[in-house]
Amino acid sequence: MVPRLAEKYRNEIVPKMMERFGFKNSLEVPRIKKVLVNVGYGEAAQDTKLMDDLVKEIATITGQMPSVTMAKKAIAGFKIRKGSLVGCRVTLRKARMYEFMDRLINVAIPRIRDFRGLSPNSFDQGGNYSFGISEQSIFPELEIDKIKVVHGMDITIVMNAKSKEEAFELLRYFGVPFKR
Repeated sequence: MVPRLAEKYRNEIVPKMMERFGFKNSLEVPRIKKVLVNVGYGEAAQDTKLMDDLVKEIATITGQMPSVTMAKKAIAGFKIRKGSLVGCRVTLRKARMYEFMDRLINVAIPRIRDFRGLSPNSFDQGGNYSFGISEQSIFPELEIDKIKVVHGMDITIVMNAKSKEEAFELLRYFGVPFKR
């Protein structure tokens, strides 16, 4: 079954973008290539059970098993040794990416307390968009009673847009709530 956002992209967003930017071919229209979810949690270096819980939570949220990241070098101030487990990350593509984006835009982001919109200034030169979430409890897949440690996550949406303006319009058509 084709994800809802993939259908929306094909049927609604591509014609709007072609009209807005004057693209001659539908293949010129920018698209989302992948979504990266990264969680850094240095305290898991001391307690491996925390890392197991973190991996399970991210797998539940994204629908894909994350890879565990390790420290590249020792940092004495943070009590981290080289090779210690410090976080996890997931790269979502195709159907899982669209399903995650759908849940993120329509369910999770509206559950953020005192939410005023995502910053429209978080685009990089390549047209990719990055933002952070301070609590994982906004995702309805997780049971709040079973969350042991509150942590945040960084989400990066990688697009093949040629400019920040094209990337902004693409995400706006997908329904990403930006500040006015």
